[in-house]
Amino acid sequence: MHPSLHNLKAYPFERLRHILADIAPPSELTHLSFSIGEPKHSLPDFLKGVLDDSISGLNYYPSIKGTDCFRQSAADWLKTRYGLKANGLDKSNILPINGSREGLFAFTQFRVDPTKSPLIITSNPFYQIYEGAAIIAGAKIKFLDSLAENNFSPDLERITEKEWERCQILHLCSPNNPTGAVMTVEQITKAIELAHKYDFTIVSDECYSEIYLDEESPPPGLLEVCEKLGNYSFKHCIVFHSLSKRSNVPGLRSGIVTGDQQLIKNFLQYRTYHGSSMSPTVQLISEALWRDEKHVIANRALYRKKFSVVTKILNPVMSFPEPKASFYLWPKTPIDDVNMTRDLYAKKNLTVLPGQFMARTSEGRNPGQNRLRLALVATVAECSEGASRIASYIKGL
Repeated sequence: MHPSLHNLKAYPFERLRHILADIAPPSELTHLSFSIGEPKHSLPDFLKGVLDDSISGLNYYPSIKGTDCFRQSAADWLKTRYGLKANGLDKSNILPINGSREGLFAFTQFRVDPTKSPLIITSNPFYQIYEGAAIIAGAKIKFLDSLAENNFSPDLERITEKEWERCQILHLCSPNNPTGAVMTVEQITKAIELAHKYDFTIVSDECYSEIYLDEESPPPGLLEVCEKLGNYSFKHCIVFHSLSKRSNVPGLRSGIVTGDQQLIKNFLQYRTYHGSSMSPTVQLISEALWRDEKHVIANRALYRKKFSVVTKILNPVMSFPEPKASFYLWPKTPIDDVNMTRDLYAKKNLTVLPGQFMARTSEGRNPGQNRLRLALVATVAECSEGASRIASYIKGL
C-alpha cells in the first residue's frame, strides 16, 4: 500500500458520525440536516428533455479531453461570466473533470514534485481534499489561519521567503468554504505576483462562485484578474469550476479545469493514463447547464431568501461573519462546538458540523474551534425551523 495512507485523517463526516453514534435523537422531531453542503433545490425543468436526448451517449467511450461542444459551452460561460476578452481562453484550454474533488486530487498528484521538498499552502479551515491530496503526493502543508481579524481571508504576508521558495501549490478557495468570505481583486493580484516571483501554481477552487448575495457584485475570479494584469496565457494559474452548487446537480459529478495553457496540456497527458473521462451523457447534460443562466439566477434568489430568514432568527443569539457568498454560515458557539453538535442532535434532532472538524491546529490554535458550519441547503421552511431549534437551544443554556 501507499506509505502515506496512514497519515490521512478521518474525513469530517466520518468524525461526525462517530460523535453522534451513541445518541438517540427525539423521534417527535423531524430530522433536519445543516451538516452536508449538498444542494437540495429542484433541478432545472429543461433537464428532463436533455436526459432523454443524451442516453445515446452511453453507446461509446468518452474522450479524455471531452467533446468540442462541451468545452465550448464552458469556454463561452467563462468568457461571459468574467468578461474575458483576450484569446488566452478557448475550448482547447479546458478539460472536463468528474467533480471538483476528483479534479483537485488528480491535479495535485500531477503538479507536485516530491523530490524537491514540496510545500502546499492552504487556508485554514479548508476543504479536506486539499490536505489528503497533499499527503498522498508527498508534500507538506502550511496552514494559513482564516480569522476574523483578516476578514477570514488567508494572510499571505505570514509566509516566509523560504516557505515561498518551497511552495509548489497555493490553494485559494473564494468564495470560501466554510466562511463565505470573498477575496478582493487586490488579494488575488498579490497571489499572482507571488506565483510569478516564486514559480508556484495557484489552484483556485471556485465551485461556490455562482452563489452570492449581492446580484450586482459577483465574486472576482482568478482568470479575470489574470487578464487585468496582462497575463493572457494564465501562467501559474489553474481554476476549478463545478456544476454541483451552481446548478444543483451534485450527483452529476461534472466540472471543468482551465488556466495555464502549458499546465493544462500536460495535465491532459497525465489524465490520458489516469483514465478519469467524463461520460458523453454527462457532457451533454453539462453543456445544457453551462448554457443556461436562468436557473442559476433563480438559485441565488432562493439562497438569499434563506439567508435572510435564518440570520434574522440567529442574530439575537449568535455572532457570525456576514457571508458574501456560498451557502454556509460560520457562527461562534456559546460552548464547545463538538458538545453543542451532540446536544443539538440529542435535544433538537438537528445535525450540524463542528467547526474544528474543518480545520487543523496551527500556531497553537484551531481556527474552527467553537464555531459551527451551517449549510443552508434545505428548503426555506426547513432552514427556518432548524435555525429556530438552534436559537431555542441557546436560550435554554
